[in-house]
Amino acid sequence: MDWRQLISTSSMTVKIIAVTAVAWAIVALLGAQDWAFRFGGFIPIRFEGDVAVPGALPALVTPLSATLLHADFMHVLFNMLMLAICGTGVERAIGRGETLLLYVIGAFVAALGHFLFNMGSLGPMIGASGAVSAVVGAYAILYAKRREGHGGMRHVLQLAGAWIVIQLLIGLTTLGSATDIAIAAHIAGFLAGLALGRPLLLWRYRDA
Repeated sequence: MDWRQLISTSSMTVKIIAVTAVAWAIVALLGAQDWAFRFGGFIPIRFEGDVAVPGALPALVTPLSATLLHADFMHVLFNMLMLAICGTGVERAIGRGETLLLYVIGAFVAALGHFLFNMGSLGPMIGASGAVSAVVGAYAILYAKRREGHGGMRHVLQLAGAWIVIQLLIGLTTLGSATDIAIAAHIAGFLAGLALGRPLLLWRYRDA
């Protein structure tokens, strides 16, 4: 199998991880974090209409571009590790295209959640955590099972709590003062995944 066939047949989860890792590596090797965060980070105050960031991407694109930016190796490692664990299962259930759609929608919903609680913030939100949270949420709802008389929602809440705590710890230990710790984005992304997991599953098998 040549590399072009490998790329065409590999999972969407692997492709997202690869693109995100390469983007982080390029920025890190160039030492261009400050510029990159301003260029592609999600900055809430830009959406108030009277604040411009010279040379930055259009504001409406930044919820997605921010997913390619990470503060350091630990930040990108934990996000991509969780994406690898949950994304593989989600993709197996709903398919490649639907997984990409879930990831993109998760990124925008997470950005909206962050915006609603940080409207006047000048700090750029960076990282794939919000989009990954959507995948984690979808995984939680798709693989929730009843155990020992307890509903599947217990599994959902446990996974949500563990993911948010992990993100909070990463934020407190790795992110500098130039970026925002986007807890609202993580929660919003997770809720988006919960809402979209089963509809996307039904969409994939709509003609079955």
